[in-house]
Amino acid sequence: MKKDKKIIFAPSLLSGNFADIQYSVKLIEDADSDWIHLDVMDGVFVPNITFGHKMVQDIRRITKLPLDVHLMTVHPENHISDFVNAGADYITFHLETVVHSHRIIQQIKESGCKAGISIVPGTPVGALSELLPFLDLILIMSVNPGFGGQSMIIETLDKINFLDDIRGNKGYNYLLSVDGGVNRDNAELVREKGTDVLISGSSFFKSANPIMEAALIRGNKGV
Repeated sequence: MKKDKKIIFAPSLLSGNFADIQYSVKLIEDADSDWIHLDVMDGVFVPNITFGHKMVQDIRRITKLPLDVHLMTVHPENHISDFVNAGADYITFHLETVVHSHRIIQQIKESGCKAGISIVPGTPVGALSELLPFLDLILIMSVNPGFGGQSMIIETLDKINFLDDIRGNKGYNYLLSVDGGVNRDNAELVREKGTDVLISGSSFFKSANPIMEAALIRGNKGV
């Protein structure tokens, strides 16, 4: 990783307090975060159900931070316009849920949002090869999605190495994001692999000092 590389820190609201979303958003802002990561789960692709576009719309009203919407849903194409209208800046869907992935990337981009794609730990990174020129973001799941608080599957980080090398060789512009078990203990390794966006849920919100936790995840050793 380049020493002067900008690291984007994006706390996942999944681990925040749903009874006081405004407080959770303020905590994210107070930690000098760059984005807010929003996990939309449908109870079909993943076991749990979280929230829909109304939550994103309400969050948009109380923050200026970019909203990074992660659709863990079947038929994501049916929901894109709702999340665009709600104020999403990035919309990421799962390769495993669709057939016409390129068409959905186009749909997101034509709506004015940045387009991302995600893969679960069991999906080979080579499955993304035909899509790389068209993507703004690639989200590597470093846990099996659906639950917060899981431990990172370290082997998934090899996918970041692979995608970072291709990006450099081909001149692609996508951002590389990692979600799942990111904390102060493994964040340096995650950054060194070439990651641009670090998503953290439980380790941020459950920390005794979330602001310090955020700084340590970013690599700020002066805290």
